[in-house]
Amino acid sequence: MSGIDVMLARTGYTGEDGFELYLPNPQAVSLWEALTAAGEGHGLVPAGLAARDSLRLEAGMPLYGNELSRQTTPIDAGLGRMVTAALKNKSEFWARAALEQLAGTEPARVLAGLTSEGRRAARAGSAVSVDGKEVGTVTSGQPSPTLGHPIALAYLDSVAAEPGTAVSVDIRGKAHDFTVIALPFYSRQQD
Repeated sequence: MSGIDVMLARTGYTGEDGFELYLPNPQAVSLWEALTAAGEGHGLVPAGLAARDSLRLEAGMPLYGNELSRQTTPIDAGLGRMVTAALKNKSEFWARAALEQLAGTEPARVLAGLTSEGRRAARAGSAVSVDGKEVGTVTSGQPSPTLGHPIALAYLDSVAAEPGTAVSVDIRGKAHDFTVIALPFYSRQQD
């Protein structure tokens, strides 16, 4: 389009049907202008990073810097199936030895979904408690545009991560009721 070479991929992690475009930074503005002009008559509406983040959160997908880090294992984040698949491949790769040691282990904390019928959304860093005992920390949270209520991802002690568990989340010094639920929060198959 507009004579700009791009690499087109379908590697997005929001769970939505779409594309990612990779191109040199100096050509980004020209491509953006060409795409928005071409889509104007078709109802194209640009969406920013917050829209992407709400989609990935509703799909229950971890994000590096929030749910994933150098201190977090793929098993902690609920990605054990990917570890199993990687280990079935006999090729060598960085971290193979570390992942082999983790295979089959149960983590002390796991990534879980939280939902609330209240109006306040939990934010990253909010403490999660059960019966006054801290059992975890929120990593991502916001009101869900699709579901119409607050959702959050949190690392919880394994014993508190069972779906249906009632938890309390500290939001600006006040306790708010949330419930642990199975991920994803939303998928198109629910329609």
